[in-house]
Parts: sequence; C-alpha cells; structure tokens
Amino acid sequence: MTHSNRNTIIIAAITLLTGLLAGWLIFGGGTKEPELQEHIHETELAAETTWTCSMHPQIRQQEPGDCPICGMDLIPLESEGNDALDPGAIRMSETAMKLADVVTAPVRKMKPVKNVRLNGKVQADERLVYSQSSHITGRIEQLMVNFTGEYIRKGQTIASVYSPELVTAQEELFEAEKIKDAQPELFQAARDKLRNWKLTDNQIDKILATGETREAFPVTADVSGYVTKKMVNLGDYITKGKTIYEIADLSRVWVMFEVYETDIAWISENDSVEFTVQSLPGKVFKGVISFIDPVIDSQTRVAKARVSMKNPDAQLKPGMFTSGIVEAQLDHTDQAMVVPKSAVMWTGTRSVVFVRQTTDQGVNFTYREVTLGPSLGDGYIIDEGLEPGEVIAVNGTFSIDAAAQLAGKPSMMSPEGGVKMTGHNHGGGADMAGQEDEGNTQMEMAVNTSKATISDVAKGELEPLYNSYLELTEALANDDFEQASTAGIALKDALGNVNMGAFKDNAHEIWMDHADNLENTLEHVAHHGSIEELRSAYKGISDAMIALTRSFGTPGDTLYLQYCPMANNDQGANWLSNYSEIKNPYFGEMMLKCGETHDTIQ
Repeated sequence: MTHSNRNTIIIAAITLLTGLLAGWLIFGGGTKEPELQEHIHETELAAETTWTCSMHPQIRQQEPGDCPICGMDLIPLESEGNDALDPGAIRMSETAMKLADVVTAPVRKMKPVKNVRLNGKVQADERLVYSQSSHITGRIEQLMVNFTGEYIRKGQTIASVYSPELVTAQEELFEAEKIKDAQPELFQAARDKLRNWKLTDNQIDKILATGETREAFPVTADVSGYVTKKMVNLGDYITKGKTIYEIADLSRVWVMFEVYETDIAWISENDSVEFTVQSLPGKVFKGVISFIDPVIDSQTRVAKARVSMKNPDAQLKPGMFTSGIVEAQLDHTDQAMVVPKSAVMWTGTRSVVFVRQTTDQGVNFTYREVTLGPSLGDGYIIDEGLEPGEVIAVNGTFSIDAAAQLAGKPSMMSPEGGVKMTGHNHGGGADMAGQEDEGNTQMEMAVNTSKATISDVAKGELEPLYNSYLELTEALANDDFEQASTAGIALKDALGNVNMGAFKDNAHEIWMDHADNLENTLEHVAHHGSIEELRSAYKGISDAMIALTRSFGTPGDTLYLQYCPMANNDQGANWLSNYSEIKNPYFGEMMLKCGETHDTIQ
C-alpha cells in the first residue's frame, strides 16, 4: 500500500469518527434535554404547591407530610380559580365539600307549621264546683260525710243540724193551724217560714200529722260530685248559708296548659291538642283549646290555655301533670320561606347563611345575612334575605365559614372580610411551616353576642351551672368516666336549682327557652353506662350551653369556644373551655390536642 493510500484511509476514519460523535451529540444528547427540563418544571411546581389538611384547613405547608394536629396526610390546596366573578365568594371543590360534609338544598315556600310543646295540669271545671251550704242555723249533730274525696249524690243526706229557731217555727205552725179557718193567711205564713229553711211540703205535712216538734233536721246535697273540701266538724255551730262542703262534679274537667310568651303567636282558640298523662302511659287524649287567658303571669311569663274534656270514667284527676303538642300555624301567613336551623349561623347580632352558586369555574358559596322570623322547632321562617329557588348550605356551614375566614372573605365573624390566614399554631401543636408573614395578624374572634342583659343576681344563679359543665368537660378530656358522670348529674341538679325569678323582662323568655333545651339534653345523663355514651350526649349539652352563653355572656371568667372537626362522626362538634389550650373532651387522650379555638366569649 502506497503512502498516499494510507493517508486517505486515515482521513476517512477520522471523518467517520467525527460524524459518529456529532450524531451522538445531536441525537443522543438531545433526548436527555427535555427530560431534564420536565424534571426541573415538576420540581418548581412542587415547590409552588401549598399543602393543607382536609380537617384543619388552617394548616398551610410548602411540602407534603402529616397534619401536626390530627396526623392525617396533607393534600394539595386547590387554587381558588377566578375570584373576579365574585370577590366575596369562597370556592369549594366536590372533594372538599364531601370531606366537610356540606349539603345543599333549595329554598322553598311552604305553610309554616310548628309543633308547640305545652305542659299543663288537670283541674276541676270551675263551672262544676259547688259550695254545699246549710239552710238552717244551728249545731251540727251528725256528719254523714266525714272525709274529702267521698262521692255524694244529689238529694243524699249529708248532715243533721239541731236548730232552736226551727223548733220555735214549728211551734208557731202548730198554733197557726188551730186558727187556720179564721186566719188562713197566718197559717200560710207559718208554712212559708219553714219552706225558707228548705223544708219540703211533705216534711211540713208530716210534722203537722204527727203533732210533734222535731229538734234535728237533715241537710241534703244539692248536686252530685266529689267532696273536695270539708269545712265543718261535728259539734260546730253554723249560721244559715255557712258552707259545709265543697263539691266538684268531675264528669268534665279542664286541662290548663302553660303557653310561654314566645309561643303565644302560634296558639289560637280552636287549635287541636294531643296530650298524654304520666300516670296513664300509652294513652293519648285529644282536645280543643276553648279559651286563652288574656293576661300573662308577671312572674312565670306564661298564659293559660284551657282545654275542656269529658271525663265520664274519672281517669283525669285534678292535679295530674300533662304534656301536649299543638301543630300550630300562623294565621296571617299562608306561605313562607322556611330553612332548617342547621343552615343558619347565629351570632346573637346577625343571622347568616351561605348561598351556593355554580359557575364554569366550579361551586362557590357567598355569605348572606338574613332576617329570621319565628322559630319552627327544627327550622326558621326567613323574613328577608333570601328568594325562593336559591340554593343554600344546610349542613357543613361552619366548615364553609372557617374556609371563608382563612381566605379573608366575608364570614360570620368578619362580615366585611378580613386578613387571609396562611396557618398558625393551634392547641399547643408543633410549629407549622408556612406561618403568617410579619405583616399578617391572627384573626381575633371575640365578639359580644349577648342577646339580653342580666343582673349580677342572675349571673350568680348561672355560676353553678357553668362550674358543673366545665368539670364535665375536663373529666371527659381526662377519660375519667366516674367524675364525668358525677359532674353531669351535678349539672342537671344545678339547672333545677336556678331561680327563674332572677331573669327579668325578655331575659326571662330567653332563659326559659334555653332551660328547656338544656333539660332535654340532660334527661338521661344519670343513665349513661360508659364514657362513649356520655360523650355522645355531651355534644347536645355543649350546644345548649353555647347558645345560653351567646345570649347572656359568661357569668365570670372568659370562655373559649373550641371546635373539633373529627368529633360527632366527622361532622364536627363544639365545646366551651376556660382554657385557651386545647383539651379535646370528645376523644380524650386518643386525640387530646385535636381542635382549635374559634371564638373568645367575654
């Protein structure tokens, strides 16, 4: 091979290697660059993602992990989307709504019906109560009826009276009889004198026939009925017209129901009532309200509603307690907008609902203040603020409101909106990433929500109630069933010992309403056999105490309204505590720090 051929081969080999190297750099190296860019892009997105807890939305972190409050896995926080459509709306995804147990329903008009519960007592019909008096002046020689409760019949001899005046009148009759042919008017006057003492013509004729003066005369019953009062004793001297017995005909009785001032608008004459009597279990009586007292008792703030009942078998006895229900309707309202109570968030000064709107960006909720009408028991009449057909949240409203507060949108405690919260420490938990910047401040939720002003005397009446409730709360947080049961019973006793007379004017009506609700929640507190049963009842007790506190404030120190979203089967539940530190009474040691403070009540 010549030298020139060798050089040509070397040059060709170098050229081939150079081409291969260039091809690898262009095609092989080029395939790596997009993968690298994608990796970088994903890293940047992950760094920009905010992670939160589905149960504690105030938790905001820049990296995944566990919730420092409840330990659940954090989830990515979805973008709020285009807020320009409604700056005050809070957007929620379908997933978030399911996690918060948000339920919505349209507002409809309906006939407002309310089941009004009434308590009453059986008493004798005043029209059938008689005073059995003596028509003879004299001394009681015999009493044929010696005790109350005995049944007597009309015409029955019930007493015997010795009367000197009657003896004299008989002697005058005998003398007049002797000259009746000459002076018939005198004889007739003597007979009439005896008739004035209620002697019958047969008795007078018998006296004339025998020619003997009778010293004792019988007193007969004017009516049939039961003796309710015995007014004299054997040997008493009585005058004409003196009452010997009170007799009540119980073939018809009155059931007198107490109607609280707040329920008077719902009760009308001719309303039907169904009621039961404790001593006759399983038996339901039906009647009609025939009269409503036009005057309200100044002490108890109730009016009386009368139901007249036939009582042929004497089953209804005066003094029996009754419990009745009236399915009442407002006469002046044919149709009204009615919403469930769970849809309304009440602060004492404002009533709030959240209206659902659906747009291309998804579902959002808007804060709306409403004016409440009368309560229907489990619902409210809405006088102003909503229109028929609008869709509102009827469950999970507290979660929506919490999300609105965290986003700085209008909410129950901040109707004008507030500072957007990016996370803070609750319940003594660990420090959280993503806390507020220096310029952000924690939202204060201390609001005066008292509906009525009460005196120091009334506050003193409430103090034992709160002491027992706070002992119950602490015992449940400590998993101490015996102490919790004792505190629950003490709470029920404290409620029964509250002097309702200490609450004046409209405060009395408010107290009676709260006391009734609290009494219902405490009805079986002594019968719970485990701490789980007691914790189930504790939610209703807490709700009633919170409502009471919203109306009157606290009787002493500051109280903290605290909330756990995982209590009550993940539907959430509140409680009152005198500590700002979270001590969860619904779970105890299992999740002692789960919860957050939502309000401070002065």
